[in-house]
Amino acid sequence: MKRRNGWLLLNPCPRKETTVAERITRREALGRMAAAGFGLALGMPLRVPARASRSRPNIVVILADDLRWDAMSCAGHPFVRTPSIDRIAAEGVRFTNAFVTTSLCAPSRACFLTGTYAHTNGVRTNEGMEFGPPLRHFPEILRGAGYETAFIGKWHMAPTAQPRPGFDYWLSFKGQGVYVNPLLNEDGRDFQAQGYMTDLLTEYAVNWLRRDRARPFCLYLAHKAVHGPFTPAPRHADLYQDVAMEKPASYDDDFADKPAWIRACMVRGAQAKEWLANQDRPVPPAIAPTEWNPHEEGRLNYYRALAAVDESVGRVLATLQQLGVLNSTVIVFAGDNGFFHGEHRRGDKRLMYEEAIRIPLLVRCPPLAARKRTADEMVLNIDLAPTLLDLAGVPAPADMQGRSFRALLEGGRYKPRESFLYEYWKEEWLPGIPTMVGVRTRRWKYVTYPEIEDIDELYDLQRDPHEMRNLALDPAHARQREAMRRELARLERATRASPPPSASPSTPP
Repeated sequence: MKRRNGWLLLNPCPRKETTVAERITRREALGRMAAAGFGLALGMPLRVPARASRSRPNIVVILADDLRWDAMSCAGHPFVRTPSIDRIAAEGVRFTNAFVTTSLCAPSRACFLTGTYAHTNGVRTNEGMEFGPPLRHFPEILRGAGYETAFIGKWHMAPTAQPRPGFDYWLSFKGQGVYVNPLLNEDGRDFQAQGYMTDLLTEYAVNWLRRDRARPFCLYLAHKAVHGPFTPAPRHADLYQDVAMEKPASYDDDFADKPAWIRACMVRGAQAKEWLANQDRPVPPAIAPTEWNPHEEGRLNYYRALAAVDESVGRVLATLQQLGVLNSTVIVFAGDNGFFHGEHRRGDKRLMYEEAIRIPLLVRCPPLAARKRTADEMVLNIDLAPTLLDLAGVPAPADMQGRSFRALLEGGRYKPRESFLYEYWKEEWLPGIPTMVGVRTRRWKYVTYPEIEDIDELYDLQRDPHEMRNLALDPAHARQREAMRRELARLERATRASPPPSASPSTPP
């Protein structure tokens, strides 16, 4: 039992006992015997440290929850300070156009892990859905190729905290978990922890990294933060106290040219009980702007909760440096989806507007990406799995639908992605938000709602980056709308997406 940062920590991460068969392959055993003979001749201890190489680097993926693409000082945020996250960008590549294919926690996490769209992996909503065979996640594939693997943090698919296949070490919790004094599961054992979730996950991650090992490793650290209810660590409760947040450019949207369901949500509510109870309320043709609150505590707490995530990144980097493996480790920092902070007068995510689908993605990958630069090409969450397998020299399975962006890290030739498919399925507990599918190119965005009678949305992102003018019904843009419809149909065929049915009932988080 010890105290850290003002929190009392119980059950510090114990060293996991593993069998020789679990830890050493035949080739590794022969290598250890040879090393042991050489060490004995020199009077050296019989310890063989972990080794990684350019062809088999260590891998650390750090995933934040609901983190906007611009919520980092390296992305130019006006008041947020993220020095440790910024270090990854300063020593690697920051992708300025990274997106998710479904803006919702569980589906996006399945997409990150499997390299497939939600319609392929089957995880369409936030509760009760989980991918399984024949799909395999990339840490499982790496483990089969000789990597030691660990999952620490939020899994969030099927509502159980029990270990999933493919990991040598497991530390997680059921569903969303809680920020303070969470119930955790370590390798199948449930226990009550004491402390702040972000700090606890970091402690377990650092302890796991410090273990003796003779294989390259893959650590997947998936934070609960900064998901709501936005709860900063006590030491960060007063951060940004004097900040006045600027009103988003789209906050004054009156929704006159938007689909009617958006206005209906605003007057009837979106959750099942209120949505059903308020069906008789008329839906106005427009909704007048309301006053902006520059000191809204919830939004400030979102950024305050991020401070502990940044400290976590700093501890992981420091640990890798102390172990002498920082420059033989690929480090990825990303968000599982975006988040609205008043844009179009919304919170949450799900919709296909930029703030919900765009994510932070930073990759430190020495020596391939040994200097600070940005990449403007479109990359997706489904691209991460094939990229990391590519960097490890492990073939990606044929069912992965993402594309490796290793060439972008190397600064080599890369055929840019011209478009991508977006999908979201209506959730039983949230009927006010309908099923939607869409396509985004570098300039244009098109969204349609196949299960309801309503208008589509079409935006020229070059001239209208805040998506204020819907051109779907504009006769002057009819040809562009038809071109986007054809591209959407092409993407659905190419990714083997059937017309999107309603998802299974889902429990609200």
